[in-house]
Amino acid sequence: MAREARDRKRAPKDDFIERIVSINRVTKVVKGGRNMRFTALVVVGDGNGRVGIAQGKAAEVPAAIEKATKAAKASMIKISTVDTTIPHQVTGVFGRGKVIILPAEEGTGVIAGASARAVLEAAGIKDVRTKSIGSNNPVNVVKATMEGLKSLMTVEEYAKIRGKTVEEILS
Repeated sequence: MAREARDRKRAPKDDFIERIVSINRVTKVVKGGRNMRFTALVVVGDGNGRVGIAQGKAAEVPAAIEKATKAAKASMIKISTVDTTIPHQVTGVFGRGKVIILPAEEGTGVIAGASARAVLEAAGIKDVRTKSIGSNNPVNVVKATMEGLKSLMTVEEYAKIRGKTVEEILS
């Protein structure tokens, strides 16, 4: 009986893909000594075109991860995809980090560094190639990848904005 009550209290696990990209220890020197805290960079996605990123800071690592996860879920955005890849080539820039994201044929897989890979897999993109240029700082790479993904548009979305048909755009 007690076991059933305990299991009921646990929240059911949602269907989000959560990736911890980096955990950093940061130190603030104060009069009494060093003040240690942790910062966590987390990527959350549903594997179906929605993805969010966030950083969380706390005195303990699990608390920092929890804060970042909650913030990432709140900041999720919808990504335009075509089947298992992206509609067109795009370049994302954040700070000195630059990520070029290229569509790929089905079966290629995710060819990307660890930071960019976390964002792309959480978004549900299965076939893509990337190249990171400039900063290799995980925060800059993740944010540059998100900037690139934000600017993706399918032909249908582009035609709707311009008030034309898809055939007019493609011709």
